[in-house]
Amino acid sequence: MKYKVAVRELTEFTAKQGDLDLRFTPSPSAQEGIAGHALVAARRAAGYQTEVSLTGEYKHLTVRGRADGYDPARRQLEEIKTYRGDLERMPANHRHLHWAQVKMYGWLMCDKLGLDDIRIALVYFDIASQKETVLVEQHSAAALKQYFEEQCEFFLAWAEQELAHRAARNEALTALRFPHATFRPGQRQLAEAVYRATTNGCCLMAEAPTGIGKTIGTLFPLLKACPGQELDKAFYLAAKTSGRGLALDALERIRQSAPDLPLRVLELTARDKACEHPDKACHGESCPLAQGFYDRLPQARSAALAHGALGKEALRHIALDHQVCPYYLAQELARWCDVVVGDYNYYFDSSAMLFGMTTANQWRVGVLVDEAHNLVDRARKMYTAELDQSDFHFLRQSAPAALKKSLERLNRAWNALHKDQEKSYQVYPEIPEKFAFAILQVIADITDFMAENPTHIDSRLQRFYFDALQFSRLAETFGTHSLFDITKKPDARRAGSVLCIRNIVPAPFLTPRFDAARSVTLFSATLSPWQYYSDTLGLPENTVCIDVESPFNAEQLSVRVAGRISTRYQHRDDSLSPIVALMAGQYEEKPGNYLAFFSSFDYLQKVAELFKARHPQIPMWEQSRGMEEAEREQFLARFTPDSRGIGFAVLGGPFAEGIDLPGERLVGAFIATLGLPQLNPVNEQIRERMHAAFGAGYDYAYLFPGMQKVVQAAGRVIRTQTDRGVVWLIDDRFARMNVQRLLPRWWKVET
Repeated sequence: MKYKVAVRELTEFTAKQGDLDLRFTPSPSAQEGIAGHALVAARRAAGYQTEVSLTGEYKHLTVRGRADGYDPARRQLEEIKTYRGDLERMPANHRHLHWAQVKMYGWLMCDKLGLDDIRIALVYFDIASQKETVLVEQHSAAALKQYFEEQCEFFLAWAEQELAHRAARNEALTALRFPHATFRPGQRQLAEAVYRATTNGCCLMAEAPTGIGKTIGTLFPLLKACPGQELDKAFYLAAKTSGRGLALDALERIRQSAPDLPLRVLELTARDKACEHPDKACHGESCPLAQGFYDRLPQARSAALAHGALGKEALRHIALDHQVCPYYLAQELARWCDVVVGDYNYYFDSSAMLFGMTTANQWRVGVLVDEAHNLVDRARKMYTAELDQSDFHFLRQSAPAALKKSLERLNRAWNALHKDQEKSYQVYPEIPEKFAFAILQVIADITDFMAENPTHIDSRLQRFYFDALQFSRLAETFGTHSLFDITKKPDARRAGSVLCIRNIVPAPFLTPRFDAARSVTLFSATLSPWQYYSDTLGLPENTVCIDVESPFNAEQLSVRVAGRISTRYQHRDDSLSPIVALMAGQYEEKPGNYLAFFSSFDYLQKVAELFKARHPQIPMWEQSRGMEEAEREQFLARFTPDSRGIGFAVLGGPFAEGIDLPGERLVGAFIATLGLPQLNPVNEQIRERMHAAFGAGYDYAYLFPGMQKVVQAAGRVIRTQTDRGVVWLIDDRFARMNVQRLLPRWWKVET
């Protein structure tokens, strides 16, 4: 059996040495890198070849990759590296790695063309100045072959270990049995759909109700499909920490059920939560865990993979035992683990690590997206950028003298944008070139300043720098999928304006990520209507959609519509008394624990105050603005099997989804809103853009997102097949057929 490895992956394993050093940053965006490569290629003579596919063999290694460019006339192979800043400040170990890569490509090209010798070149292209620095070496084919074989030999022991691990993993997965005695109702249907989608190489959207065991019902079939589909990795992506915790628990249950299964499971944690020295910079002269990182990495890597179950705490202990950074150790281990559990952004963001590794290493991956109804809003945020002139004003006051000139130039261009704007909010068809150029110049100047002053720490400057980078990168890809809007502040002369590239339809950004995977399964209790999610997320045309059979029946949940109450904004004061009377009446009919959901804190407080005044005997507690985690836990702790009372919460908040209160801990919910987004200029622009793109502006901008929140909140009531409860839908619009069509099929609605 051959072990396939990319040139980049192999050289990063064999040729990285010394300190972890992030001072020579940031790298150009993907678009800038592509443009830089294209510009270099355009400058070359006729006959210049780009993206040359190369493959070589050494014992049981297959080494593959794509050389950036080859000039047959000069017999020169080129590796192009785009960069920002001062090239002289590039750490020596970065340059060492680059030469290792181009030497490997050099031999593969000699072998492919039968050359006796070749010129190999590192071409460093400065994104800002568009100047090239070319470093050239002449090598004989024999010397390059020797270098190639030395690197392969160094990697070979690891490759043999990985081949043995893959064989043992696949053998154990082939024999793997479901870790429970039986499937729950609906769980087998879900598992079979995931297995078929992975086998057929298509995406799957699965609307699956709470309580059927979706986590293990998706992980198990994906793992079973790994041997037959030759999958390298499985990625489990979740919107919240709780979702990742459930996945890790399910994977541990699978591991325990099959003691011979050598499954490597890795949890990825955000940098700010994993960093051991937040007061230090990421380089060897500042952080002790960055100093000599690559020299200590082999031992840490081996210890971690021998452990196998690499949750946050386990990984941290191993990293500190070997004095390496836990965050960057996790990034290294993602290359070698079988299952990676992390947030959505690790695969779907513009700079997503897992997506980048998948494409660079040509991995075959299966992706599971938990609570996928969250992906639309999360993806919009990933591809949205905002710049606030108030913050920029303070930056200009405190900025180093070397940056004053370009910052002032940007401020003038900024003022010109909203100078003639009469409305407080306005959308513009494009981003003016003058402003786009001014912000690029500021980015270049800050980059140079940071490179020349690596010890200078200014959090405000750094924050603006990264915001400006995101804005500039999104400006490059600006199109009908996004809005460019300007919000003038009341005192625009002093406070200025807020600029926003606001993504509306993330589909163009997400489609390449779906295409890169063997299969992507998106699952949630609320994925209706299918077309809304397919359109906004950019799912492939052959995506399969299934509605998983519910384990619950209509007798378990009484769904009642309060059709004589309107919760519209203009009717809210009139709705207070009827809502309070309805809630008190339901509580008297069946005392127990209830959740009451409202569209805003203001509405919540008005109802709560009246309820407290009229029914002081009924216990009640309220969600407050900006609750800390401990306060949220205290709120939920009130729901016990023996307690009674009503918790007041905001729809779409932390208590409206992702919480589990089975049995008598929760017997009912009152939902006094359709959850429609607020009517404001921004949402009206979203409605218009959605109508232009899909012909259903109101539904896509207001109704579908609102009803998704309603169904999620109602889903807190019935968690098991023995639960019983009631849901009150409080608004006359819940009686409409177009609204009821968006409710779960197993509900029986009483109007």
